[in-house]
Amino acid sequence: MLEWVRRAARRVNEVDAELVRRSAALPRTVADPALGAVTVAANHGLLWFSVAALLASRQGVTRRAALRGVAALAGASLTTNAVAKPLLPRRRPVDDLVPEHRRLADRPRSSSFPSGHAASAAAFATAVAMESPAAGAVVAPLAAAVAYSRVHTGVHWPSDVAGGALLGTAVAVATRRWWPVRPTTPGQARADERVPALTDGAGLLVLVNPASGDQNHDPSAELARVWPAATLVHPDGSDGEDLAETLDRVLHGDWSSVRALGVAGGDGTVAAAAVVAARHGLPLVVVPAGTLNHFARDVGVPDLAGAAHAVAEGAAVRVDLAAVRVDDGPSRSFVNTASLGGYPEMVRLRERWTGRWGKWAAGAAALVRVLAGAEPLTVRVDGQLTRVWLLFVGNNGYHPQGLAPAWRPRLDHARLDLRYVRADVRFSRLRFALAALTGALTRSRVYVRQERQSVEVEVLGPPVALARDGEVSARGAEGNRFRFVARDRVLRVYRPAEID
Repeated sequence: MLEWVRRAARRVNEVDAELVRRSAALPRTVADPALGAVTVAANHGLLWFSVAALLASRQGVTRRAALRGVAALAGASLTTNAVAKPLLPRRRPVDDLVPEHRRLADRPRSSSFPSGHAASAAAFATAVAMESPAAGAVVAPLAAAVAYSRVHTGVHWPSDVAGGALLGTAVAVATRRWWPVRPTTPGQARADERVPALTDGAGLLVLVNPASGDQNHDPSAELARVWPAATLVHPDGSDGEDLAETLDRVLHGDWSSVRALGVAGGDGTVAAAAVVAARHGLPLVVVPAGTLNHFARDVGVPDLAGAAHAVAEGAAVRVDLAAVRVDDGPSRSFVNTASLGGYPEMVRLRERWTGRWGKWAAGAAALVRVLAGAEPLTVRVDGQLTRVWLLFVGNNGYHPQGLAPAWRPRLDHARLDLRYVRADVRFSRLRFALAALTGALTRSRVYVRQERQSVEVEVLGPPVALARDGEVSARGAEGNRFRFVARDRVLRVYRPAEID
Protein backbone atom coordinates (compact mmCIF):
# COMPACT_ATOMS: atom_id res chain seq x y z
CA MET A 1 0.00 0.00 0.00
CA LEU A 2 2.78 2.41 0.97
CA GLU A 3 4.66 1.65 -2.23
CA TRP A 4 1.53 2.30 -4.29
CA VAL A 5 1.13 5.69 -2.60
CA ARG A 6 4.76 6.55 -3.38
CA ARG A 7 4.32 5.60 -7.02
CA ALA A 8 1.14 7.66 -7.27
CA ALA A 9 2.89 10.66 -5.68
CA ARG A 10 5.80 10.36 -8.13
CA ARG A 11 3.37 10.21 -11.04
CA VAL A 12 1.55 13.32 -9.78
CA ASN A 13 4.87 15.14 -9.45
CA GLU A 14 5.82 14.18 -13.00
CA VAL A 15 2.49 15.43 -14.39
CA ASP A 16 2.81 18.65 -12.35
CA ALA A 17 6.30 19.31 -13.70
CA GLU A 18 5.23 18.71 -17.29
CA LEU A 19 2.19 21.01 -16.97
CA VAL A 20 4.30 23.76 -15.39
CA ARG A 21 6.83 23.48 -18.24
CA ARG A 22 4.03 23.82 -20.79
CA SER A 23 2.60 26.84 -18.99
CA ALA A 24 6.06 28.45 -18.80
CA ALA A 25 6.54 27.94 -22.54
CA LEU A 26 3.50 30.04 -23.43
CA PRO A 27 4.48 33.29 -25.24
CA ARG A 28 4.42 36.59 -23.40
CA THR A 29 1.04 38.35 -23.78
CA VAL A 30 -1.09 41.04 -22.13
CA ALA A 31 -2.64 38.25 -20.08
CA ASP A 32 0.53 37.97 -17.97
CA PRO A 33 0.11 41.21 -15.98
CA ALA A 34 -3.65 40.61 -15.80
CA LEU A 35 -3.17 37.20 -14.21
CA GLY A 36 -0.60 38.67 -11.83
CA ALA A 37 -3.03 41.40 -10.83
CA VAL A 38 -5.95 39.03 -10.31
CA THR A 39 -3.92 36.64 -8.16
CA VAL A 40 -2.80 39.53 -5.91
CA ALA A 41 -6.37 40.91 -5.75
CA ALA A 42 -7.56 37.54 -4.45
CA ASN A 43 -5.16 37.63 -1.46
CA HIS A 44 -7.08 37.16 1.80
CA GLY A 45 -10.33 36.90 -0.19
CA LEU A 46 -10.46 40.64 -0.90
CA LEU A 47 -11.51 40.10 -4.52
CA TRP A 48 -14.43 37.89 -3.45
CA PHE A 49 -15.55 40.25 -0.74
CA SER A 50 -15.71 42.99 -3.36
CA VAL A 51 -17.77 40.81 -5.70
CA ALA A 52 -20.02 39.85 -2.80
CA ALA A 53 -20.60 43.52 -1.96
CA LEU A 54 -21.62 44.14 -5.56
CA LEU A 55 -24.01 41.18 -5.57
CA ALA A 56 -25.48 42.20 -2.20
CA SER A 57 -26.26 45.71 -3.42
CA ARG A 58 -29.55 44.36 -4.78
CA GLN A 59 -32.18 42.58 -2.73
CA GLY A 60 -33.28 39.11 -3.63
CA VAL A 61 -31.45 36.16 -5.10
CA THR A 62 -28.14 37.98 -5.72
CA ARG A 63 -27.97 39.06 -2.08
CA ARG A 64 -28.60 35.49 -0.96
CA ALA A 65 -25.90 34.36 -3.39
CA ALA A 66 -23.46 36.86 -1.90
CA LEU A 67 -24.16 35.72 1.65
CA ARG A 68 -23.79 32.05 0.79
CA GLY A 69 -20.62 32.86 -1.15
CA VAL A 70 -19.04 34.66 1.80
CA ALA A 71 -20.02 31.83 4.16
CA ALA A 72 -18.47 29.23 1.83
CA LEU A 73 -15.39 31.41 1.38
CA ALA A 74 -14.88 31.60 5.15
CA GLY A 75 -15.34 27.84 5.52
CA ALA A 76 -12.93 27.04 2.71
CA SER A 77 -10.29 29.43 3.99
CA LEU A 78 -10.50 28.01 7.52
CA THR A 79 -10.37 24.40 6.32
CA THR A 80 -7.45 25.05 3.97
CA ASN A 81 -5.22 27.08 6.26
CA ALA A 82 -6.05 25.56 9.64
CA VAL A 83 -6.42 21.91 8.64
CA ALA A 84 -5.25 20.89 5.17
CA LYS A 85 -1.97 22.83 4.87
CA PRO A 86 -0.57 21.79 8.29
CA LEU A 87 -1.51 18.15 7.67
CA LEU A 88 -0.25 17.98 4.07
CA PRO A 89 2.98 20.05 3.82
CA ARG A 90 4.51 20.41 0.38
CA ARG A 91 7.25 22.56 -1.13
CA ARG A 92 6.26 25.20 -3.65
CA PRO A 93 7.77 25.34 -7.15
CA VAL A 94 11.15 27.06 -7.37
CA ASP A 95 11.32 30.57 -8.85
CA ASP A 96 13.06 29.75 -12.09
CA LEU A 97 10.39 27.34 -13.35
CA VAL A 98 8.48 30.31 -14.83
CA PRO A 99 9.73 33.40 -16.69
CA GLU A 100 10.88 36.30 -14.51
CA HIS A 101 8.12 38.68 -15.72
CA ARG A 102 5.47 36.35 -14.27
CA ARG A 103 6.95 35.96 -10.80
CA LEU A 104 5.31 37.54 -7.76
CA ALA A 105 7.27 40.07 -5.74
CA ASP A 106 6.01 38.62 -2.49
CA ARG A 107 5.98 34.82 -2.73
CA PRO A 108 3.93 32.93 -0.13
CA ARG A 109 5.81 30.66 2.29
CA SER A 110 3.07 28.33 3.53
CA SER A 111 2.54 24.77 2.32
CA SER A 112 1.93 24.51 -1.39
CA PHE A 113 -0.89 21.97 -1.00
CA PRO A 114 -3.72 22.73 -1.32
CA SER A 115 -4.02 26.11 -3.00
CA GLY A 116 -5.95 28.46 -0.72
CA HIS A 117 -6.66 30.82 -3.62
CA ALA A 118 -8.19 27.99 -5.67
CA ALA A 119 -10.20 26.75 -2.68
CA SER A 120 -11.63 30.21 -1.98
CA ALA A 121 -12.39 30.85 -5.65
CA ALA A 122 -14.16 27.51 -6.11
CA ALA A 123 -16.08 27.86 -2.84
CA PHE A 124 -17.31 31.34 -3.65
CA ALA A 125 -18.24 30.60 -7.28
CA THR A 126 -19.99 27.33 -6.42
CA ALA A 127 -21.97 28.89 -3.58
CA VAL A 128 -23.06 31.82 -5.73
CA ALA A 129 -24.16 29.46 -8.51
CA MET A 130 -26.22 27.42 -6.03
CA GLU A 131 -28.37 30.46 -5.32
CA SER A 132 -28.17 32.17 -8.72
CA PRO A 133 -26.97 30.20 -11.76
CA ALA A 134 -26.83 33.43 -13.78
CA ALA A 135 -24.56 35.15 -11.24
CA GLY A 136 -22.51 31.96 -10.95
CA ALA A 137 -21.94 31.93 -14.70
CA VAL A 138 -20.51 35.45 -14.45
CA VAL A 139 -18.31 34.67 -11.45
CA ALA A 140 -17.01 31.30 -12.72
CA PRO A 141 -14.55 32.66 -15.33
CA LEU A 142 -13.03 34.97 -12.74
CA ALA A 143 -12.70 32.05 -10.32
CA ALA A 144 -11.03 29.96 -13.03
CA ALA A 145 -8.62 32.82 -13.78
CA VAL A 146 -7.65 33.10 -10.12
CA ALA A 147 -7.09 29.34 -9.86
CA TYR A 148 -4.92 29.17 -13.00
CA SER A 149 -3.01 32.32 -12.01
CA ARG A 150 -1.41 30.39 -9.16
CA VAL A 151 0.29 28.08 -11.67
CA HIS A 152 0.98 30.88 -14.15
CA THR A 153 2.84 32.92 -11.53
CA GLY A 154 4.78 29.87 -10.33
CA VAL A 155 3.57 29.68 -6.72
CA HIS A 156 1.59 26.41 -6.98
CA TRP A 157 1.69 23.09 -8.73
CA PRO A 158 -1.38 22.18 -10.84
CA SER A 159 -2.35 19.43 -8.39
CA ASP A 160 -2.36 22.03 -5.59
CA VAL A 161 -4.90 24.01 -7.58
CA ALA A 162 -6.98 20.92 -8.36
CA GLY A 163 -6.99 19.88 -4.71
CA GLY A 164 -7.91 23.37 -3.55
CA ALA A 165 -10.73 23.59 -6.09
CA LEU A 166 -12.16 20.24 -4.97
CA LEU A 167 -11.96 21.26 -1.33
CA GLY A 168 -13.64 24.62 -1.96
CA THR A 169 -16.42 23.05 -4.00
CA ALA A 170 -17.06 20.50 -1.24
CA VAL A 171 -17.28 23.23 1.40
CA ALA A 172 -19.76 25.20 -0.73
CA VAL A 173 -21.96 22.15 -1.26
CA ALA A 174 -21.76 21.35 2.47
CA THR A 175 -23.45 24.67 3.30
CA ARG A 176 -26.69 23.02 2.17
CA ARG A 177 -26.70 20.99 5.38
CA TRP A 178 -27.37 23.98 7.59
CA TRP A 179 -28.58 26.43 4.95
CA PRO A 180 -30.70 24.65 2.27
CA VAL A 181 -31.13 26.27 -1.13
CA ARG A 182 -34.62 27.54 -1.76
CA PRO A 183 -36.25 25.71 -4.70
CA THR A 184 -37.23 27.71 -7.77
CA THR A 185 -40.71 26.16 -7.96
CA PRO A 186 -43.54 27.61 -5.82
CA GLY A 187 -45.66 25.69 -3.34
CA GLN A 188 -48.21 23.20 -4.61
CA ALA A 189 -51.85 24.26 -4.49
CA ARG A 190 -55.10 23.17 -6.15
CA ALA A 191 -56.09 25.19 -9.21
CA ASP A 192 -59.32 27.20 -9.05
CA GLU A 193 -61.15 27.90 -12.31
CA ARG A 194 -63.81 30.29 -11.03
CA VAL A 195 -61.86 33.54 -10.94
CA PRO A 196 -62.56 36.28 -13.48
CA ALA A 197 -60.07 37.32 -16.15
CA LEU A 198 -59.55 41.09 -15.82
CA THR A 199 -57.37 42.25 -18.70
CA ASP A 200 -57.57 46.00 -18.04
CA GLY A 201 -58.33 45.74 -14.32
CA ALA A 202 -62.05 46.56 -14.54
CA GLY A 203 -63.60 45.37 -11.26
CA LEU A 204 -60.21 45.18 -9.56
CA LEU A 205 -59.71 47.07 -6.30
CA VAL A 206 -56.01 47.38 -5.36
CA LEU A 207 -54.70 48.35 -1.93
CA VAL A 208 -51.30 50.03 -2.20
CA ASN A 209 -48.95 50.38 0.75
CA PRO A 210 -46.08 52.68 -0.34
CA ALA A 211 -44.46 52.24 3.08
CA SER A 212 -43.62 48.60 2.29
CA GLY A 213 -40.22 47.68 0.91
CA ASP A 214 -38.44 50.60 -0.72
CA GLN A 215 -40.08 53.61 0.86
CA ASN A 216 -38.77 55.83 -1.92
CA HIS A 217 -40.75 53.91 -4.51
CA ASP A 218 -44.53 54.12 -4.84
CA PRO A 219 -45.80 51.41 -7.23
CA SER A 220 -49.07 53.25 -7.92
CA ALA A 221 -47.99 54.56 -11.34
CA GLU A 222 -46.92 51.11 -12.52
CA LEU A 223 -50.16 49.57 -11.26
CA ALA A 224 -52.23 52.21 -13.04
CA ARG A 225 -50.35 51.57 -16.27
CA VAL A 226 -50.89 47.79 -16.09
CA TRP A 227 -54.53 48.01 -14.91
CA PRO A 228 -55.88 51.36 -16.13
CA ALA A 229 -59.47 50.50 -15.16
CA ALA A 230 -58.60 49.39 -11.62
CA THR A 231 -59.35 51.41 -8.49
CA LEU A 232 -56.29 52.11 -6.32
CA VAL A 233 -56.71 52.67 -2.60
CA HIS A 234 -54.08 53.75 -0.08
CA PRO A 235 -55.22 52.28 3.26
CA ASP A 236 -55.10 54.12 6.58
CA GLY A 237 -53.34 51.18 8.23
CA SER A 238 -52.14 47.62 7.64
CA ASP A 239 -54.39 45.90 10.18
CA GLY A 240 -57.23 43.84 8.75
CA GLU A 241 -59.92 45.83 10.52
CA ASP A 242 -58.38 49.13 9.38
CA LEU A 243 -58.37 47.89 5.80
CA ALA A 244 -61.98 46.74 5.97
CA GLU A 245 -63.08 50.12 7.31
CA THR A 246 -61.08 51.98 4.65
CA LEU A 247 -62.57 49.88 1.86
CA ASP A 248 -66.09 50.21 3.20
CA ARG A 249 -65.71 53.98 3.22
CA VAL A 250 -64.36 53.98 -0.34
CA LEU A 251 -67.12 51.70 -1.61
CA HIS A 252 -69.87 53.10 0.66
CA GLY A 253 -70.45 49.54 1.81
CA ASP A 254 -71.34 48.30 -1.69
CA TRP A 255 -68.98 45.51 -2.74
CA SER A 256 -71.09 44.38 -5.72
CA SER A 257 -68.82 46.08 -8.29
CA VAL A 258 -65.62 44.48 -6.95
CA ARG A 259 -64.64 41.27 -8.73
CA ALA A 260 -61.15 40.87 -7.24
CA LEU A 261 -59.07 42.45 -4.49
CA GLY A 262 -55.43 43.30 -5.13
CA VAL A 263 -52.66 44.23 -2.73
CA ALA A 264 -49.25 45.78 -3.37
CA GLY A 265 -47.15 45.63 -0.23
CA GLY A 266 -45.21 43.41 2.13
CA ASP A 267 -46.32 40.28 3.94
CA GLY A 268 -48.07 42.18 6.72
CA THR A 269 -50.19 44.15 4.25
CA VAL A 270 -50.84 41.01 2.18
CA ALA A 271 -52.06 39.18 5.28
CA ALA A 272 -54.46 41.99 6.14
CA ALA A 273 -55.80 42.09 2.56
CA ALA A 274 -56.18 38.31 2.57
CA VAL A 275 -58.51 38.56 5.55
CA VAL A 276 -60.72 41.05 3.71
CA ALA A 277 -60.65 38.99 0.50
CA ALA A 278 -61.64 35.79 2.31
CA ARG A 279 -64.38 37.61 4.21
CA HIS A 280 -66.01 38.84 0.99
CA GLY A 281 -65.27 35.73 -1.08
CA LEU A 282 -63.02 37.63 -3.48
CA PRO A 283 -59.93 36.28 -5.26
CA LEU A 284 -56.71 37.99 -4.21
CA VAL A 285 -54.10 39.53 -6.52
CA VAL A 286 -50.68 39.72 -4.83
CA VAL A 287 -48.14 42.22 -6.15
CA PRO A 288 -44.82 41.77 -4.27
CA ALA A 289 -43.78 45.23 -3.10
CA GLY A 290 -42.29 44.52 0.32
CA THR A 291 -38.85 43.63 1.61
CA LEU A 292 -39.06 39.84 1.78
CA ASN A 293 -42.35 38.94 0.01
CA HIS A 294 -42.51 35.42 1.45
CA PHE A 295 -46.13 34.77 0.52
CA ALA A 296 -45.78 36.01 -3.06
CA ARG A 297 -42.68 33.84 -3.58
CA ASP A 298 -44.38 30.76 -2.12
CA VAL A 299 -47.46 31.31 -4.27
CA GLY A 300 -45.36 31.82 -7.41
CA VAL A 301 -45.91 35.48 -8.26
CA PRO A 302 -42.41 36.96 -8.52
CA ASP A 303 -43.34 40.45 -9.76
CA LEU A 304 -46.05 42.73 -11.15
CA ALA A 305 -45.71 41.14 -14.61
CA GLY A 306 -46.47 37.70 -13.15
CA ALA A 307 -49.50 39.04 -11.30
CA ALA A 308 -50.78 40.82 -14.44
CA HIS A 309 -50.36 37.66 -16.50
CA ALA A 310 -52.37 35.61 -13.99
CA VAL A 311 -55.13 38.22 -13.80
CA ALA A 312 -55.37 38.48 -17.60
CA GLU A 313 -55.80 34.72 -18.04
CA GLY A 314 -58.01 34.25 -14.95
CA ALA A 315 -55.76 31.63 -13.35
CA ALA A 316 -55.74 31.09 -9.58
CA VAL A 317 -55.16 28.54 -6.85
CA ARG A 318 -56.82 27.84 -3.52
CA VAL A 319 -54.57 28.17 -0.48
CA ASP A 320 -54.95 27.89 3.27
CA LEU A 321 -55.14 30.62 5.84
CA ALA A 322 -54.19 30.11 9.46
CA ALA A 323 -55.94 31.93 12.29
CA VAL A 324 -55.16 32.77 15.90
CA ARG A 325 -57.47 33.94 18.66
CA VAL A 326 -55.78 35.83 21.51
CA ASP A 327 -57.62 35.44 24.83
CA ASP A 328 -61.27 36.30 24.10
CA GLY A 329 -60.52 38.63 21.21
CA PRO A 330 -61.48 38.22 17.57
CA SER A 331 -59.84 35.60 15.35
CA ARG A 332 -56.95 37.06 13.34
CA SER A 333 -55.59 35.37 10.20
CA PHE A 334 -52.02 35.02 8.99
CA VAL A 335 -50.70 33.83 5.64
CA ASN A 336 -47.16 32.87 6.69
CA THR A 337 -46.19 32.60 10.35
CA ALA A 338 -47.01 33.58 13.91
CA SER A 339 -44.67 33.43 16.88
CA LEU A 340 -44.26 33.94 20.64
CA GLY A 341 -41.42 34.34 23.11
CA GLY A 342 -38.16 35.54 21.64
CA TYR A 343 -39.53 35.49 18.11
CA PRO A 344 -41.32 38.89 18.21
CA GLU A 345 -38.14 40.59 19.41
CA MET A 346 -36.12 38.65 16.86
CA VAL A 347 -38.54 39.87 14.16
CA ARG A 348 -38.01 43.48 15.27
CA LEU A 349 -34.23 43.16 15.15
CA ARG A 350 -34.21 41.19 11.90
CA GLU A 351 -36.37 43.76 10.13
CA ARG A 352 -34.15 46.56 11.43
CA TRP A 353 -30.95 44.87 10.19
CA THR A 354 -32.15 43.16 6.99
CA GLY A 355 -31.58 46.18 4.75
CA ARG A 356 -27.97 46.38 5.95
CA TRP A 357 -26.95 42.70 6.04
CA GLY A 358 -29.61 40.72 4.21
CA LYS A 359 -32.26 38.45 5.70
CA TRP A 360 -30.17 35.42 6.69
CA ALA A 361 -27.33 37.32 8.33
CA ALA A 362 -29.78 39.69 10.05
CA GLY A 363 -31.84 36.73 11.28
CA ALA A 364 -28.79 34.92 12.65
CA ALA A 365 -27.55 38.04 14.45
CA ALA A 366 -31.03 38.72 15.84
CA LEU A 367 -31.31 35.13 17.08
CA VAL A 368 -27.96 35.38 18.89
CA ARG A 369 -28.97 38.69 20.48
CA VAL A 370 -32.36 37.37 21.59
CA LEU A 371 -31.10 34.06 22.97
CA ALA A 372 -28.34 35.83 24.89
CA GLY A 373 -30.74 38.08 26.79
CA ALA A 374 -34.11 36.32 26.61
CA GLU A 375 -36.13 35.05 29.53
CA PRO A 376 -37.90 31.71 28.95
CA LEU A 377 -41.68 31.46 28.86
CA THR A 378 -43.55 28.92 30.97
CA VAL A 379 -46.32 27.60 28.75
CA ARG A 380 -48.84 24.84 28.29
CA VAL A 381 -48.90 23.49 24.74
CA ASP A 382 -52.21 21.66 24.38
CA GLY A 383 -52.15 21.19 28.14
CA GLN A 384 -48.55 19.95 28.37
CA LEU A 385 -46.45 22.11 30.71
CA THR A 386 -43.02 23.16 29.45
CA ARG A 387 -40.67 26.13 29.25
CA VAL A 388 -39.62 27.58 25.91
CA TRP A 389 -37.25 30.23 24.59
CA LEU A 390 -39.35 30.84 21.51
CA LEU A 391 -42.32 29.31 19.71
CA PHE A 392 -43.14 29.37 15.99
CA VAL A 393 -46.35 28.45 14.16
CA GLY A 394 -46.36 28.25 10.36
CA ASN A 395 -49.32 28.18 7.99
CA ASN A 396 -48.55 24.74 6.42
CA GLY A 397 -45.28 22.85 6.76
CA TYR A 398 -42.11 24.86 6.21
CA HIS A 399 -38.74 23.77 4.90
CA PRO A 400 -36.06 23.36 6.03
CA GLN A 401 -37.02 21.68 9.29
CA GLY A 402 -34.11 23.23 11.15
CA LEU A 403 -33.22 26.73 12.26
CA ALA A 404 -34.46 28.96 9.44
CA PRO A 405 -37.82 27.89 7.96
CA ALA A 406 -37.90 29.60 4.58
CA TRP A 407 -40.41 28.09 2.14
CA ARG A 408 -43.41 25.77 1.85
CA PRO A 409 -43.68 22.88 -0.60
CA ARG A 410 -47.49 22.91 -0.17
CA LEU A 411 -49.97 25.71 0.47
CA ASP A 412 -53.14 23.63 0.85
CA HIS A 413 -52.29 20.93 3.38
CA ALA A 414 -54.39 22.39 6.23
CA ARG A 415 -51.62 21.90 8.78
CA LEU A 416 -49.82 24.09 11.28
CA ASP A 417 -46.04 23.81 11.54
CA LEU A 418 -45.37 24.03 15.29
CA ARG A 419 -41.78 24.52 16.44
CA TYR A 420 -40.30 25.56 19.76
CA VAL A 421 -36.97 25.59 21.56
CA ARG A 422 -37.16 24.03 25.01
CA ALA A 423 -35.78 25.88 28.00
CA ASP A 424 -36.32 23.03 30.51
CA VAL A 425 -33.19 21.13 29.42
CA ARG A 426 -29.75 21.80 30.91
CA PHE A 427 -27.57 24.13 28.79
CA SER A 428 -30.46 24.42 26.35
CA ARG A 429 -29.23 27.61 24.67
CA LEU A 430 -25.73 26.24 24.15
CA ARG A 431 -27.06 22.91 22.89
CA PHE A 432 -29.46 24.69 20.56
CA ALA A 433 -26.68 26.86 19.12
CA LEU A 434 -24.31 23.90 18.62
CA ALA A 435 -27.03 21.80 16.97
CA ALA A 436 -27.98 24.66 14.66
CA LEU A 437 -24.35 25.27 13.62
CA THR A 438 -23.70 21.59 12.93
CA GLY A 439 -26.97 21.00 11.05
CA ALA A 440 -28.18 18.51 13.68
CA LEU A 441 -31.06 20.58 15.04
CA THR A 442 -33.79 18.13 14.04
CA ARG A 443 -32.13 15.46 16.22
CA SER A 444 -31.64 17.70 19.25
CA ARG A 445 -33.68 17.27 22.45
CA VAL A 446 -34.05 21.03 22.82
CA TYR A 447 -35.85 21.44 19.47
CA VAL A 448 -39.43 20.28 18.93
CA ARG A 449 -41.23 20.25 15.58
CA GLN A 450 -44.73 18.89 14.96
CA GLU A 451 -47.52 19.31 12.41
CA ARG A 452 -51.05 19.76 13.73
CA GLN A 453 -54.43 20.97 12.54
CA SER A 454 -54.79 23.15 15.63
CA VAL A 455 -52.86 23.97 18.78
CA GLU A 456 -53.54 25.93 21.97
CA VAL A 457 -50.75 27.70 23.83
CA GLU A 458 -51.27 29.15 27.30
CA VAL A 459 -48.59 31.46 28.70
CA LEU A 460 -48.27 31.29 32.50
CA GLY A 461 -47.17 34.74 33.61
CA PRO A 462 -47.48 38.28 32.27
CA PRO A 463 -49.18 38.74 28.87
CA VAL A 464 -46.84 38.49 25.89
CA ALA A 465 -46.81 39.90 22.36
CA LEU A 466 -47.64 37.92 19.26
CA ALA A 467 -45.92 38.39 15.89
CA ARG A 468 -47.99 37.67 12.76
CA ASP A 469 -46.41 37.73 9.30
CA GLY A 470 -43.52 39.85 10.52
CA GLU A 471 -45.77 42.36 12.29
CA VAL A 472 -45.61 42.50 16.10
CA SER A 473 -48.81 43.15 18.01
CA ALA A 474 -49.07 46.64 19.43
CA ARG A 475 -48.39 47.27 23.10
CA GLY A 476 -51.59 46.61 25.01
CA ALA A 477 -52.64 43.88 22.57
CA GLU A 478 -50.70 41.11 24.31
CA GLY A 479 -52.35 37.99 25.69
CA ASN A 480 -51.97 34.73 27.60
CA ARG A 481 -54.10 32.27 25.62
CA PHE A 482 -53.40 31.69 21.94
CA ARG A 483 -55.54 29.30 19.91
CA PHE A 484 -54.15 28.53 16.45
CA VAL A 485 -56.08 26.72 13.72
CA ALA A 486 -55.50 25.88 10.05
CA ARG A 487 -58.31 26.90 7.68
CA ASP A 488 -58.41 24.68 4.61
CA ARG A 489 -58.28 26.36 1.15
CA VAL A 490 -60.33 29.41 2.11
CA LEU A 491 -58.40 31.89 -0.03
CA ARG A 492 -58.20 32.12 -3.83
CA VAL A 493 -55.01 33.71 -5.13
CA TYR A 494 -54.18 34.56 -8.74
CA ARG A 495 -51.19 32.61 -10.06
CA PRO A 496 -49.99 32.00 -13.66
CA ALA A 497 -51.46 28.76 -15.01
CA GLU A 498 -48.17 27.35 -16.37
CA ILE A 499 -46.93 26.90 -12.79
CA ASP A 500 -49.64 24.35 -11.94
